[in-house]
Amino acid sequence: MAHSFAAVAVKEVPPLTLVLCRVGIAALILFVFIKFKGEQIPLGWSFLSIFMMMGFFNNLIPFSLLFWAQTAIPSGLASILNATTPIFSIVVAHFLLSDEKMAANKIAGAVLGFAGVAVLFSGDALSGVSISTLGILACLGAALSYGFASVFGRRYRTLGITPVLVRWVNYQQQRS
Repeated sequence: MAHSFAAVAVKEVPPLTLVLCRVGIAALILFVFIKFKGEQIPLGWSFLSIFMMMGFFNNLIPFSLLFWAQTAIPSGLASILNATTPIFSIVVAHFLLSDEKMAANKIAGAVLGFAGVAVLFSGDALSGVSISTLGILACLGAALSYGFASVFGRRYRTLGITPVLVRWVNYQQQRS
């Protein structure tokens, strides 16, 4: 649903403006929810720097790339390419986390996933670099960024921060 809305919206509104609106509305809703639950928002630099990094990898990069990509490729293709996020998450986790190493089933899944992307990409790749090729690469960059965010997000467990609070602070970072 979000991708079909974006496909229509990017025809009339610049992609970064859409990103700002999306995260602004979400931040407002989450703020009301956090206040309703009575949770406190941590404001120390150590928390804010972590939230800024997460906002960068989980919001700013992927939203910007996905919304821009939909100016160059169909939203259905953008959705399919965005679904490669778990593949990138597995690969990133393998290299950055000591407790998430590749097993045979993960390797097979990643190889099959990347083979599917190669099939989608092959038509454009044979005709040279075009705006649609850049759109495909932007979607894959967004999925890779989500992969880094999923690995980075594991640190919130050790800090005792609730997932709702993490989302709100990330949306706040996007707006500033």
